[in-house]
Amino acid sequence: MSSALAHHTESGPVASRHRRRLSGSMLFAGATAILMAAPLAFGAVQPWAVFLLEASAAVLFLAWIFRQWTNPELRVPWHPLYAPMLAFGGLILVQWIAGLTAYRHVTYSLLLLYASYGMLAFVVTQTLRRSSQLRSLAVVICCYGLVLASFSLLQGIAPNGKLYWIWPLEQGGLIYGPYVNHNHYAGLMEMLTPFPLALALSRHTDGNRKLIVAGIAALMAGTIFLSGSRGGMLAFAAQVVVMALLLRRRGDWKQSVGVGLFLAVMIGFLIWLGGNELTRRLASIQSESRQELTGGVRLTIDRDSLRMVREKPLLGWGLGTFPVVYPQFRSFYTKFFVNEAHNDYLQLAVETGVAGLAIAIWFLVITFRGAKAKLNNWTETINGTLTAAAILGCVGILVHSFLDFNLQIPANAALFYVLCAIAASAPFHESQRRRARRYNLILEPPSAAS
Repeated sequence: MSSALAHHTESGPVASRHRRRLSGSMLFAGATAILMAAPLAFGAVQPWAVFLLEASAAVLFLAWIFRQWTNPELRVPWHPLYAPMLAFGGLILVQWIAGLTAYRHVTYSLLLLYASYGMLAFVVTQTLRRSSQLRSLAVVICCYGLVLASFSLLQGIAPNGKLYWIWPLEQGGLIYGPYVNHNHYAGLMEMLTPFPLALALSRHTDGNRKLIVAGIAALMAGTIFLSGSRGGMLAFAAQVVVMALLLRRRGDWKQSVGVGLFLAVMIGFLIWLGGNELTRRLASIQSESRQELTGGVRLTIDRDSLRMVREKPLLGWGLGTFPVVYPQFRSFYTKFFVNEAHNDYLQLAVETGVAGLAIAIWFLVITFRGAKAKLNNWTETINGTLTAAAILGCVGILVHSFLDFNLQIPANAALFYVLCAIAASAPFHESQRRRARRYNLILEPPSAAS
């Protein structure tokens, strides 16, 4: 009787912990599913897609609250990015409540959208607790990237001017993958490609598995170039430079050879598929840069944006109000509607002023500082490997943001903020047993016990 009672008292807490852990894993899987589904809905730019993104994030957040309410050991670990996130939310609330925005309705709508980004990042940081979850995330991103890049490649080879070969464009665009704008597809791939690339250069894959993930990375990176996005090409070049610096920091010549082989495979793939069209797009980078320096449209929009900042330097014109206010400052004639600044940094300064720009810098400093602490041995641990991938993805989108408006696209913005949260998170403990089995587990589905 006593042994049975002892067994009961020991198994009860264990079973309870297992249920709580499973619930956390389910919430993390839900957040991952939302992030993977949003790009498929044309980048979540349509009103119905924005609503689904916001509603899904809210339901996920409510599920986390319910889980915490039923958990007798209520605990909400603090994350370093919560402070700038709350500060930015407070700034937008001040704009909306005090009427410091040029259009209160659009600022309120963007406030809800940014709240959904915050809820997704919050749930991820609260439920990401074990290295096995990182391994699962790596597998999901590799498989997702492979399928999406393959589809985009096929659509690029046999286009018919319609999204998914079904839905016609309402206002024009340059389709690539599920996006109306090829630059936004490139932005998504800039954030996803570093995951298979980092895995291929780490000690978590070997033999055929290393070749498989390297091939996935080459395919995903290749579609950045084949999409024709010049900003995407420049951003990926910056990512390669940062990756080379990380490898040089490790002092492992084998990894450098691996990068060289990866680039060779990618270049051969591009030459085979891209042909003359790719060469033309690459050559146009220099000519378009010269045109911008002599007074191109984007540079003119930048100058107009600076005049907008000077008009309201502290708190800006209000989140989301750039297309509303810009016609008053536009210095050139066009029959097109300029809905974005094509420079995320200038648009942030226009809409939220110096205060918003300072909070964004604070956010990024915390992100990179938190990532730096986990990069000393990044090829050895799954924490370090996925941190390197996440920070490379952030680097790509941050470089691209000087030329385009990827962070105004909900699907891309949500993924970016979650990657920042993962990069800035504290490292997770990885057991000796896990480290000993790293060569075999990374591309295998995690067992139920993990």
